[in-house]
Amino acid sequence: METVTHTPTEGVYPATGDYAHAIEVRNAERLLFVAGTMGLDPAGVPGKTLAEQLELIWSNLRAILASADMTVDNIVRLTSYLRDASYAEANAKARVAALGNRVIPTTAIVAETLVSDWLVEIEVIAAA
Repeated sequence: METVTHTPTEGVYPATGDYAHAIEVRNAERLLFVAGTMGLDPAGVPGKTLAEQLELIWSNLRAILASADMTVDNIVRLTSYLRDASYAEANAKARVAALGNRVIPTTAIVAETLVSDWLVEIEVIAAA
């Protein structure tokens, strides 16, 4: 599989350093669509803080990706659902750290989660 990042500089606003406008996936044999993943521990209990939930989310995503023989390096698209706009910076920092500074197309949306203790939910698309 090959990916080509597209961040045009003409005719569209510039992408910031932590995301790309688009990624073209070439010669992928498999796609994995991951449901919204919350910061819950194996017993289904949410982390007590935003930082704990972000850590759990990325741990959960790594486990889900591993079940498909993939890693975070296979993620080609990510959407974050934040319970509060003030979570955006911490969420972006956690994403950048988890992806090792690799930029991908991302979207962050402020939304009411189904359970008030769920502070962030992240869904991804991965390709291999």
